[in-house]
Amino acid sequence: QRFSSAEIKQLETLLCSLIYPLKNATAFRQAVQMAYTDPLTKVNNRTAFNDTINREYQLAKRTGRELSLIFLDIDHFKKLNDTHGHECGDVALASVASWIEQALRGSDIVFRYGGEEFVVVLCDTNLTGAAVIAERIRKEINTHTLAYGMAVLELSASLGVSTLGPDDTTATFVQRADQAMYIAKQSGRNRVVQQ
Repeated sequence: QRFSSAEIKQLETLLCSLIYPLKNATAFRQAVQMAYTDPLTKVNNRTAFNDTINREYQLAKRTGRELSLIFLDIDHFKKLNDTHGHECGDVALASVASWIEQALRGSDIVFRYGGEEFVVVLCDTNLTGAAVIAERIRKEINTHTLAYGMAVLELSASLGVSTLGPDDTTATFVQRADQAMYIAKQSGRNRVVQQ
């Protein structure tokens, strides 16, 4: 049956009352999304990483789940910027972020940690599994070339892997992955080191 004029008027009034809270909720969601996303690479940013690692750390400690991290640094990035300019560096960062995502599983989360560093959080993944994924990321980056202007650039990355230990704090867990990445850089770059 058709709504009466009074019912239609009442529905219009209700819809008008709901539209502003819905717009506000949508605007708030977009603001949160923007606050957690790196604008250049379109992956999660450092703030999102800090929130995620704290949550996943607590969850892993409570449930006994495996939790691993991969730290990644683009090799010779400063030289790339100095030689080809910062715009080329921006293209390289966005491309590497995309290649990392292509190498990951649906449950893995990638973050731009800062500069040319990225970090990947791997839930339910032990050290062996994390090293396999890190190697897949390394190969994904290494097999692509980046065309910029008249130059064809080959990129590589150094990766460090760690798995949450029983005595780890969030800080020590993150530091071990970061240290492993620096060992990879110091021992020749374009490699994966576990710690």
